[in-house]
Amino acid sequence: MAELGISKDNISIAWSKTLGDGIIAAKNHKPDIVLLDLSLPDSAGLATVQALRASVPGVPIVVLSGYDDNSLAAAALQAGAQDYLVKGQFDHNGLGHAVRHALVRESLEARLRLFEVALNFVANSIVITDIHAAIQWVNPAFTELTGYKLEETQGRTPGNLLNSGRQDKKFYQTLFKTIQSGQTWHGEVVNRRKDGSLYDESLIITPVTGSDGAIQYFVAIMQDITERKRSEQQISQLAFYDVLTSLPNRRLLNDRLEQAMSASQRSERYGAVMFLDMDNFKPLNDRYGHGVGDLLLMEVAHRLSSSVRKIDTVARFGGDEFVVILNELDTSQEESLAQATVIAEKIRALLAKPYLLTFQHDGEPENEIEHSCPASIGVALFKGHDASAEDLLKWSDMAMYQAKDSGRNLIRFYEHV
Repeated sequence: MAELGISKDNISIAWSKTLGDGIIAAKNHKPDIVLLDLSLPDSAGLATVQALRASVPGVPIVVLSGYDDNSLAAAALQAGAQDYLVKGQFDHNGLGHAVRHALVRESLEARLRLFEVALNFVANSIVITDIHAAIQWVNPAFTELTGYKLEETQGRTPGNLLNSGRQDKKFYQTLFKTIQSGQTWHGEVVNRRKDGSLYDESLIITPVTGSDGAIQYFVAIMQDITERKRSEQQISQLAFYDVLTSLPNRRLLNDRLEQAMSASQRSERYGAVMFLDMDNFKPLNDRYGHGVGDLLLMEVAHRLSSSVRKIDTVARFGGDEFVVILNELDTSQEESLAQATVIAEKIRALLAKPYLLTFQHDGEPENEIEHSCPASIGVALFKGHDASAEDLLKWSDMAMYQAKDSGRNLIRFYEHV
């Protein structure tokens, strides 16, 4: 017994002549290992291994057989045995090695089963690929998130399977270069589910190396952050955009104006700030209520946005006041003044057209009214940081009041004294 690496003082051996008796004994005493003959009076062949394995799972089995058959040995291992020995072809040392091997293998398999259970129940999606990024395994969370079952993913790459088109080829080249160098990559991507819907994802990809230090696998852990991104967008919308018109609010306006001034400083081109106030808004609000007034303000926002370039900014300053920032005019003050005049006149003419407003009031039938509401516009040019954002807004506001005092539905430019 010493040749097995086990002392007589801490070992107990039980013998059973039939499979039935062996199963009863194994259930009662839970042995550390079973040496199983494939030729028993009540059972023979692979069915013997399968029956014992099902009755006492987790107990390592070493098969003893009179058949030197590689196919039978492989089938026995597939059925749950840890090793296969041919009678007459091993000694005490060989048996001791087989026992130790079986104990270690069963312990490792038990750990693997535990890890698989854990991976199957984690909330995050997990993908394991080979060194060429071909998928080898995915957990149930991945299937739940993407709609792809394991058998639909194997051999395909995540970049091909989930590609949304939101990340370009260069993005994936950089990602793959990072993980091939042995580094972990962490970032956010937009992927596409099997049903075609898009989702936002936080992604971590880690290389797994073998004993020789070479990369053998990549493990990707994915978390669906679609709701988080949507919440962040909503928070940003509330913080920086007007709820009624969806235009930038005063807070974002100040930031955009600072950016415009910095861009003007770099390009040495003029910009302009336009301050607009609707001339005939209060009578509409007083007569029909704020709901109808809101309809007009939304239409004003639409007309203003359609009147300027993509590089310009339209913001709601408050109430019936709006601000337009014109970027990248000319390097000449005179030419910039002419350009700003053309745009301001375009805006003035568009806002002066009647508004057709459809609404219901206090449960009455739907009403449709036509209301004229032109705007008075004040303009202040700027170049770089020669003036502060606060001064530019103040000066354009002063010019707007000059337009109102001069008869309304007019444009006035602020002139330094």
